[in-house]
Amino acid sequence: MDVLSISKNRYTTKAYDPTKRIPQEQFERLLQILRLAPSSINIQPWHYFIADNDAAKQRIAKSLVGKYAYNAPKVLDSSHTILFCTKADITEQHLDKILNQDDVNGRFKDEQTKQDQKNGRAGYVDYYRNEKGDVQRWAENQTFIALGQILLAAGIEGIDATPIGGFNEDIISEELKLAEQGLIPSVLLTLGYRSENDFNAKLPKSRLVKEDIFTKL
Repeated sequence: MDVLSISKNRYTTKAYDPTKRIPQEQFERLLQILRLAPSSINIQPWHYFIADNDAAKQRIAKSLVGKYAYNAPKVLDSSHTILFCTKADITEQHLDKILNQDDVNGRFKDEQTKQDQKNGRAGYVDYYRNEKGDVQRWAENQTFIALGQILLAAGIEGIDATPIGGFNEDIISEELKLAEQGLIPSVLLTLGYRSENDFNAKLPKSRLVKEDIFTKL
């Protein structure tokens, strides 16, 4: 099946079959795709918490209460749930870790090239922090690029998925001690296989017509 056909057929799953599990090898492939996601200046400002058992999913579900309670069954019945987090700030330590990994992976022909990369990244971070005043928003945009990549990958792999923005950020932050790790919660993603009772699977796909969203210059 080509990518266009997958895009036409994939949808946001509303109910999962709790008896079906994603094979571990296939899930590990999805994680590799997630790790390889693109980001601005390769900043990789993300961290992922993986819930692949009932106890772990219950911890995530603690944040799905009150007005968000309708999302709890998606997490609890999923095969796997991933919490996407974003670094609250891009620290010098994070920049050094990326630079050192670049070096290990052989991306620099000499020390000057390495220094140029270090200066370039620092310049971008300073720009978004000091001139734009929204380094966290810029960082979180990269996390959502990664979300888009794994959503498409899941469709290719024949796995159903649901991005979930409706959760109590304070509860999940406290449960996982995110602030102490310099992280903010961005979005949840449930993965698995649809239930026969998933009403959304039977509905036609609906998008705005191309004339509403494309302007040819």
